[in-house]
Amino acid sequence: MFERKKSPPQKRIDSLIGAGTTVEGDVTFSGGLRIDGAVHGKVATVDNQPATLVLSEQARIEGEVHVSHVVINGAVSGPVTANDYLELQAKARVNGDVVYRTLEMHVGAVVQGKLMHSEQESAAVVELKRATGE
Repeated sequence: MFERKKSPPQKRIDSLIGAGTTVEGDVTFSGGLRIDGAVHGKVATVDNQPATLVLSEQARIEGEVHVSHVVINGAVSGPVTANDYLELQAKARVNGDVVYRTLEMHVGAVVQGKLMHSEQESAAVVELKRATGE
């Protein structure tokens, strides 16, 4: 009856922050981003567009993450918001609150914070009118 419109995850990685690289400051991207190094700042998508973020086992983020599709196998120190899908792989370590719509958590993943399910607001709103007794 009601269908959820899901934005598909990016199937390709457009950008890479390589191992041994440290970014000081916020990172804004579109498409797909893989992080093998470290980011000290917020990681988010351009204008809240659907995108995919992949953190490898050696990756580290110190700051907020706000991306529609997130796969974590490294460490995040800060809140994580995944508007559509969050996968916490076996080596994932998150120190902060996590907001997700769909969650896949592997054995061994650790979250030190709250796990909060978020349902996107429905685009269709029905206005009810009061019946008059006239």
